[in-house]
Parts: sequence; structure tokens; C-alpha cells
Amino acid sequence: MSMAMAVSQPQGVLAQGRPAAGPTEVGVVALTSQDVPYTVTLPGRAVAHDQTEVRPRVEGVIEEVTYTSGATVAAGDLLFRLDTDTYTAALDAAKASKASAESTLAAATSTVTRYRKLNGVGITQSDLDTAEASLAQAQATLAASEAALKTAQLNLDRTEIRSPINGIVDLPQFSVGALVTANQSDALTTVTAIDPIYVDVQESSARMLRVRDRIATGTLKPIDPLGIVLTLETGATYQGAGTLVSPRTEVSTTTGSVDFRIQFDNPDRLILPGQFLRVALTLGTTQAILVPQRATSRSSDGSLTAFVVSDGKAKQVTLTSSGTYRNAWIVTDGVTTEDMLIVDGLRNLRAGAEITTVPVTINDDGLVEDMPGEASAPAQGTGE
Repeated sequence: MSMAMAVSQPQGVLAQGRPAAGPTEVGVVALTSQDVPYTVTLPGRAVAHDQTEVRPRVEGVIEEVTYTSGATVAAGDLLFRLDTDTYTAALDAAKASKASAESTLAAATSTVTRYRKLNGVGITQSDLDTAEASLAQAQATLAASEAALKTAQLNLDRTEIRSPINGIVDLPQFSVGALVTANQSDALTTVTAIDPIYVDVQESSARMLRVRDRIATGTLKPIDPLGIVLTLETGATYQGAGTLVSPRTEVSTTTGSVDFRIQFDNPDRLILPGQFLRVALTLGTTQAILVPQRATSRSSDGSLTAFVVSDGKAKQVTLTSSGTYRNAWIVTDGVTTEDMLIVDGLRNLRAGAEITTVPVTINDDGLVEDMPGEASAPAQGTGE
């Protein structure tokens, strides 16, 4: 019976029995324009500062591998030793040839000196000319023997194969007993210098032109030196300063980008050649409005949106962002410094909902904190 009576009641009576929902309380912050770093993040690849393949310059059999793989070596450190028998014999022969040439030269010099004194007295001009020619030949022979001796000494020295640079030496590709030849195609090993190390990045030439335009118009204030932050493959920030070495002077015809090379100190070998890394370059500062990321959401079409206060109601706006800074979006369009941004109480908040505002602050971690001594206030804001 009671159920029948309830069903027979007019709908207006039931509606009158429900308490009316009041305005939604939300936390708001005033938007301000401030100097914000203009930073671009670029992918990069680590490149060795120097890398040299070590090859023999003379032929021989490897007698000894003198280094430990992975060790740090200095320029001039011995890496391989070849057999020296052939080159020692060649050096001895070259020394003997030089001694013979010196003796011949001494005899020829003495003959010319004597003939010049006796010229016209038992010695004809023809005899003197012949003696002087022999002297010149002896001088040339000595010069050739000295060059041969130098070559023999160089060849003997080259049986000791040394590191050409400071760096880390790789595994040997040949073992003791292997016959190697001068300037062969296969390297004996590789020495790589990775402290300091380079990181190569690419930047769009179009964006470079836009940055130049902004600097020219004064909307971007450049800084010198650039701010450079490197992010490792683990996501950790590298604790080392970077220095811009040089940009290339041409644009890639395939990618439309310009290559930049940045140098980092790498004493702990955390950066290795071939690693993919991310480099954040701070080019300058610009005036912009920061909108906390916690106050934004994405619409169904992917647009970045937020709520602001408008005539006591929540108004949804679409934002245009040029990047992020700390826990905020760098917004270039969609809000002004006259807007009050809703940062708290956003759950189930809809455009047009009536609201009351509570001034709050956002800490460095992006969390909302109440402002001391503030109480709820009627919603206010710019009109549409």
C-alpha cells in the first residue's frame, strides 16, 4: 500500500524533498608572467673523443702482447713486440755500409786535396776532374748509406708497436705467433679515448631560424654559456658540465637538421661510445605563464585543457604550450595574467559548474598547499 502511494506521488514532491547541491569548493592560484628558461631537449649519441686502430708498420711474427685488455694506456706505451732478428741484421749491415762509405769518402777527399796541390806538376786537369768526381760520388754514397741506416733503425724500432694516443685499449685481435704485415687491413687492436667524450645531437634548422627570430625581436633573451644537461640511458641526470664544441656549417639534405657536438668530462666512464642519450639545451629566457601540470588534462582530441574562474563558474579553456618547466606547462596562449586558475577540486568538475574559491599555493613538488590565514571566498574572475 505504501509503495503504491509513493508511486502515485507527483514527481515534483520527490524533487522538493532533495537538498539542493551547493557550489563546488575549488583551490585557485593567480596566474603571473615570469622569466622562464627556454629549453629544447634533443636526442644524442655518444662518440669517442679519439679512436685509433693500431696496425703494424713492418712485417713480423708477434712475440709478445704486453698490455691488459681494457687497461688505460698513455701515448707511447708498448702494446705488441715483433721478432727483431731480421731487422737487427739489416741494421748491422747498414752500419757496415756507412762505415765503408765513410772510408771511401775519406780516401777520395785526400786524393782531391793532394791533386789540387800538384795540379800542373805531374797531375793533369783531367786527373783532378776524375778525382773530384770520385769525391762527389763518395759523398753521395755516404748520404745514401746514412739514409739506409736510418731506415733500418726505424724498422727495428717499429717492431715495438706502441699506443698512438691516450685511451683504453681493446682486446688484441692477433695472438703470439701470428704473422702480421705492414699496414694490413685488419687492426691489431683499437685504442679509444673517452675522457673527455663527445655527444652528437641534431637540431632542426627551421627551429634554429625561429630561435634567431625570437632573439632578434627581443622575445627570447640568450644566455652565454648555454645551459647543458645530459640525461643517461637510466634516466639519471649526469653530474658533469657540458661544453658546446661547434655546430656544423651545413644542413642535412635528408633530415633538414644541423649537427652539434657537445663535450663532457667522463672520468668514471659512465658515458660510452654508441650510447643513446638526451641533451637539454637552455638557450635563453622568455616571458611566459606557467600552468601547473596538475591543473591540466587532455581532451578527447588530445588538446591540453584547464579550468579558470569566470563569473562564479568554472570555465574550460584550451592551452597552447611550448614545453615544460619543472612541474608546469609553459603556456603561450589560452590564459592571461588576469585569470584565476583552478588547481584543486577538479574531480568531476564540469564547465559551467558553480564554484567557491580558496586561494592556495603550489609547492616545488607540484603539490597544493593552503595559504595561511585564507578562507573560502565567493568565486571571482574575468568575464568571457
